[in-house]
Amino acid sequence: MRLKDKVAIITGAGTGVGRAAMVLFAREGAMVVGTGRTRERLEETLALVEQAGGKGAVVTGDVRVDGDARQIVATAVERFGRLDILVNNASVGYSYQGSMAPLADTPEADWDDVVSINLKSVYLMSRHAIAEMRRAGGGAIVNVSSIGGIAGMMDAHAYSAAKGGVVSLTRSMAVTYGPENIRVNCLVPGGIDTPMIASRMDAIRELSADPATRGMVSPLGRVGTPEEMAYGLLYLASDEASFTNGALLVIDGGSTAGM
Repeated sequence: MRLKDKVAIITGAGTGVGRAAMVLFAREGAMVVGTGRTRERLEETLALVEQAGGKGAVVTGDVRVDGDARQIVATAVERFGRLDILVNNASVGYSYQGSMAPLADTPEADWDDVVSINLKSVYLMSRHAIAEMRRAGGGAIVNVSSIGGIAGMMDAHAYSAAKGGVVSLTRSMAVTYGPENIRVNCLVPGGIDTPMIASRMDAIRELSADPATRGMVSPLGRVGTPEEMAYGLLYLASDEASFTNGALLVIDGGSTAGM
């Protein structure tokens, strides 16, 4: 019960890491509010939370729209009385048109769209969450970046720029809001088996199955799971990380260790 009686918002909760975090946080005693753009997926996540014996709610919204971000935070406070934790997990990657193209091949509209979803959403959700955390006497914000935000990639330039922005924003927020007892940290995942990379999973499995090529996937020879990322989020959100602020928690199977 590491999050007993805490209230947490998790964006991008309809699938993948967000869904796994919703269930894990609920099992650890939090009241969880999940948000995303697809109601059906959110309802599936909420059913898993309730099956795990947890309490939660879901809100359909677009976290790159200020009015939606404000309403998501307001719903959490109206439903559960406060806000202690925000996980900025909403993101797009390989499954999203235009998000993984080289710079010269990326139309301006695609660039703006990817940066808005992956970076602007962190700004919008955080600015409304901070106001409520101040009223509660503190809180924890965990932003989800990517190894693409700390290491160069051959393509994915809009994605990498946005995820690098998440890293820098995390550090700036940690310095600014730490004195108000609002900790801000960043999870940095490597390749994770989620719908975001579903189009590449057959190729990844093939590489993983061959001892000669499995190291190309990661030094551990595989991608991570949403549950493994959720445990990283749990640590950063919990009081166990009470002296952790402005940190990058890299969970990538060792992919960036030799860079």
